[in-house]
Amino acid sequence: SWVTDQYDRYVRGDTVLAMPDDAGLLRVDEATGLGIALATDGNGRYCRLDPYQGTQLALAEAYRNVAATGARPLAVTNCLNFGSPEDPAVMWQFAEAVRGLADGCAVLGVPVTGGNVSFYNQTGTVAIHPTPVIGVLGVHDDVRQRVGMGFVAGEAPASIVLLGRTEAEFGGSAWAHVRHDHLGGRPPVPDLAAERRLAALLAGAAAAGLLAAAHDLSDGGLAVALAESCLRGGTGCTVRLPGDPFTALFSESAGRCVVAVRPGAEESFAALLAEHEVPGQDIGTTGGDTLTVVDCFEIGLDELAAGHARTLPDLFG
Repeated sequence: SWVTDQYDRYVRGDTVLAMPDDAGLLRVDEATGLGIALATDGNGRYCRLDPYQGTQLALAEAYRNVAATGARPLAVTNCLNFGSPEDPAVMWQFAEAVRGLADGCAVLGVPVTGGNVSFYNQTGTVAIHPTPVIGVLGVHDDVRQRVGMGFVAGEAPASIVLLGRTEAEFGGSAWAHVRHDHLGGRPPVPDLAAERRLAALLAGAAAAGLLAAAHDLSDGGLAVALAESCLRGGTGCTVRLPGDPFTALFSESAGRCVVAVRPGAEESFAALLAEHEVPGQDIGTTGGDTLTVVDCFEIGLDELAAGHARTLPDLFG
């Protein structure tokens, strides 16, 4: 926000979701509420480990971010950033990324409508990590039924449900990078069929008014997603994690989302889970002024906000 709040991103009031929500959402028809959702994602660490799977993970994340607002993902654009194509290793990375994007779009049923390629991104002979940035556009039938990422303050406690499968997948993760400056192993395995089912579930739940919040899981896993949802909405949460709490908190398995189900909508949402064959586990409730993981830690939102917001001002302010 230190960067984005320095300009007017809500031009004429037609921007209905913006940073830090999962996707930007623009109203294009005042009468019907028709809108478009846009998200871009990229992860050079994943692509350095496996450019084919890493590109599909970037595609899946942008697709999931659009779906989290309640929109239907429809089209793809890209900016493919690599080192010198005269280097055979770099050219292999580029070819694998293009192949991964094409195969991924075929499974998801979304066409690439345009894009660009940027080569020779390197210092001397040292190339950047292969970094395809993927953009996804979706259509929202009525932006008045949009779903934001924040756990909303002042509302009755809502059930928090974790959607998707969680495995011990830490290759290329934020945890490995930030805590250990390590890049190795294999990135998470994308499951694009599961991404389609998750997107259909989120669109259906949003249209039916079942969700108070939805946020995809990506960098930093569930721990970061919960922190962001608490800070965005201004209220805390209390969760109890299944199995190994470290894996539950910091795994970066793809195809996952955390949602807050409106009070009274639990049965309807459970029926949608079964209909779309999406795994879902109730892990806690919203409310309070702390992010609490039972038997692990408790952090006040004031402390969390200070740590979250001060980095860029401290570096550049």
